[in-house]
Amino acid sequence: MKSPKVMNDRTLGLIAERFRLLADPVRLRILHALANGEMPVTDLVRTTGTAQANVSKHLQMLLRAGLVSRRKEGLHVYYAVADQSVFQICDVVCGSLATHLKRELSLLGERRGK
Repeated sequence: MKSPKVMNDRTLGLIAERFRLLADPVRLRILHALANGEMPVTDLVRTTGTAQANVSKHLQMLLRAGLVSRRKEGLHVYYAVADQSVFQICDVVCGSLATHLKRELSLLGERRGK
């Protein structure tokens, strides 16, 4: 096990901000939709089932944080994931959740058997 790094308050604040950014289901849906490549806003609206204004608001937040990139082609704006490490974070969290749920289900099964 790695020893924890000593971090100052500014670094911890930046880390907390990144987690807050990823703590929204709409933003996670957008990132998930972009996992297979860039998409125009209209397709993101359809894929996420979220209103265009809401998708645009969340895309701007993701863009400012450097998690997505954008390019304009004519009247269309295309977005893509700019920081693939976001998927590593999601994989770690999903794995941790799966482990936790298995443990909880196992404990529930033990309690039912008593």
